[in-house]
Amino acid sequence: MAHDKTMIKEVLNERDGFQVWWRLLRPHTLTASFIPVFVGTVFAYVEQETFHLLLFLAMLVASILIQAATNMFNEYYDFVRGLDNEKSVGIGGTIVRDGVQPKTVLRLAFTFYGIAFILGIYICYASSWWIALIGAVSMVIGYLYTGGPVPIAYTPFGELFAGGLMGTVMIAISYFIQAGTITKEMIFVSLPVAILIGAILMANNIRDLDNDKISGRKTLAILLGRKGAITMQAFFFLSAYVITMLLIIVGTLPIWSLIVLLSVPKAVHVIRGFAENTTPLEMMPAMANTGKTNTMYGFLLGISILISIFM
Repeated sequence: MAHDKTMIKEVLNERDGFQVWWRLLRPHTLTASFIPVFVGTVFAYVEQETFHLLLFLAMLVASILIQAATNMFNEYYDFVRGLDNEKSVGIGGTIVRDGVQPKTVLRLAFTFYGIAFILGIYICYASSWWIALIGAVSMVIGYLYTGGPVPIAYTPFGELFAGGLMGTVMIAISYFIQAGTITKEMIFVSLPVAILIGAILMANNIRDLDNDKISGRKTLAILLGRKGAITMQAFFFLSAYVITMLLIIVGTLPIWSLIVLLSVPKAVHVIRGFAENTTPLEMMPAMANTGKTNTMYGFLLGISILISIFM
């Protein structure tokens, strides 16, 4: 058992010390919290000519903390339910391979929630107290994603909740606290980002499909089957880019937003990676490339919107 644990750590290039806690955050997922705040803020700046640096920073840090805490709840509850072991990939591994006490992970998650709550008070004070309600609901959903009697992550609705909450809702809040309003154009712009965030979860569920099926989960990937899930992942990518092209055609996005197509090769690598590999370790690059696709798309979209001001 100890030999297996050491071998897995070596294969995954896991190191001790600070990296144990860094892995617990699952940093490859944190762009799903940064990109929406970035896009929402940039779009508000271009549309409404307003930018509040402190609100942007507070929203950014709060979003990252909530995402990181959600990852920790995932780590804790999957361990408690016996779903994670020394050979599990795609997790921080802090409990099953590094020996961190489960209660420590849980307490750290609630600490992150506490800090996000304090930042939320400032955000509400500077914008609107309606944000408090939305923020509270977001934090509850983050907890219920793997906590509670029927975790969202174990159902076919994980992609919907992840994309809708971390995509559209997060972009809407980021836009609103800057501009004091919500526009239909902002909602439309949020859709491709929401879809790509949903794709991150789909990639995770494709990689874990076999183990999730054994554990009794009913994820969308399991219901569709391996080939169907990969096809759905390709559809997610295609939809995000098609919507982007339509938004450019109708003038909601500038012509400069065509630069998001530079992220297409990453999306292609994802589909090929899942189609050509079958084990969780072999599919790890495809999982990572899904997050990179979201990151590249989001950065390029934000940059294209900013470029439109000067061109």
